[in-house]
Amino acid sequence: MELTPGRKVLPMNSVTREKHLSWLTLFASTGTLICCALPIAFVTLGLGATVVAIFSNMPFLVILTLHKAWVFAGSGALLAVSGGLMFRPGRVCPTDPELGAFGDRTQIWNRRIFWVSVAIWGVGFSTAYLALPLRMWLEH
Repeated sequence: MELTPGRKVLPMNSVTREKHLSWLTLFASTGTLICCALPIAFVTLGLGATVVAIFSNMPFLVILTLHKAWVFAGSGALLAVSGGLMFRPGRVCPTDPELGAFGDRTQIWNRRIFWVSVAIWGVGFSTAYLALPLRMWLEH
């Protein structure tokens, strides 16, 4: 298998580090969705009792909701760092063909996870910060 042209040699632990950062980014962006977007969506759909049950069984969500600006800022920063690492010029690849193929497969999955994370973060941000002002604007 031919390695991607223009790539340099990369130690395997760097590929693993980027993979872990991608999963951390997905976890953080999913946290924004769970703490802030889903409760708003449930209440909007008339499922307020469901939100009460969720927050009663998972009280840590109250803390996340109270500090949602920090949650969104932190997960947005993780997305920015992850995107910067993933799409930077001059990416490197192992010289071993098997490791090179593994690195390419890992890169494909990292990009998928990244874009899913961006979509989740976007939905959470839209619901937490844009939905209510938009609804109020449409009612007037």
